[in-house]
Amino acid sequence: MRKLGDTDVFNKTVALRVDLNVPVKDGKVLDDTRIVAITPTLQYLQKQKSKVVLISHFGRPEPGIFDQKFSLLPVAKRLEEIFNTRVQLFQYLKDINFDDHISLIENIRFLPGEVHNDPDLSSQLSDLADVYIFDAFGTSHRSHASTFGAINSSDTSCAGLLLEEETNALIKAMGSKETPTLSIVGGSKVSSKLDVIKSLLHVSNEVLTGGGITNTFLKASGNNVGTSLYEDSMIEHAKDLLATKKILLPEEVVVSKSIESSESRICTVDGVQDHEMILDQILSPKAREKIAKAKKIIWNGPVGVFEKKLFSQGTQELAEAIASSNAYSLAGGGETLLAIKMFTDKSNISYCSTGGGAFLEFMEGKALPSLSALGFKF
Repeated sequence: MRKLGDTDVFNKTVALRVDLNVPVKDGKVLDDTRIVAITPTLQYLQKQKSKVVLISHFGRPEPGIFDQKFSLLPVAKRLEEIFNTRVQLFQYLKDINFDDHISLIENIRFLPGEVHNDPDLSSQLSDLADVYIFDAFGTSHRSHASTFGAINSSDTSCAGLLLEEETNALIKAMGSKETPTLSIVGGSKVSSKLDVIKSLLHVSNEVLTGGGITNTFLKASGNNVGTSLYEDSMIEHAKDLLATKKILLPEEVVVSKSIESSESRICTVDGVQDHEMILDQILSPKAREKIAKAKKIIWNGPVGVFEKKLFSQGTQELAEAIASSNAYSLAGGGETLLAIKMFTDKSNISYCSTGGGAFLEFMEGKALPSLSALGFKF
């Protein structure tokens, strides 16, 4: 993969595609993790006397229509606070200048050609500066103009330091022969995580499941799951995966009449009643032992409806157990990072990936368009 350290950026103009799609409320950035994450790349470019224009998407606005609620203005203000410098926000590509060390282009998804990878827009973006740098792992699975087309049409393009760090962490997690390795895969549907589970089974001693995924496995095991969310069409797939003897299911679950209920109870997996739904799962002694003995842990997805206190015990126990383990731990996905923020200290997790969908597709072994355009190969 073409890297920043091998690219001449001294005294050059740089177009830097980053992921500044952060939560904003009432004009204020609620979580600046993704903004702070690009600091190493910006500091490196500053030392190289480069002038940088940042490119990012924000939400999913209707292409071709400016909508204030999808403006990057709050992000520009937060950038100014973090880096203690003026950050000019340019509404149009034609207005861009490099008078400041850092400037920002308004939400790239306002432009009609972005999501369709329009060749004209790709060329316009690549022509903005001497060097086009891609540093947005979270969007690397999208074949958009700013994430794929501009890389290909640029005379000089490379990966930023964050992207390099992300790929190194994922390669370490997927390629390391350290054993035992435990993977945790939570989520509502087996169908959306089937390829991920299959891929992780190849590099893991066991895969602990959570959420609706667990419900489908419990149903496939012959257990009553009551009114719980599960996928009937995935039962046979679940049986095949259970036959590997590497799927780690809970012994106890938290059930309730509904997700809105104020009451719940803990029962064994064979004690769920017809009118009850499984909304959380208790970390079993066996699972705790697996986490404590693991040399490597890969975590994607909560094990229950953790946003509600009544159903947060399982995910909290899981986060705390992983944080206190001596394993190399890799976590990815928005809900996973939120759980870490809620229940433990991020510094106790070896690496937290900024990617959600890109994280999963990398885990599945899929080629990500942006990485391929930069010359990355597994």
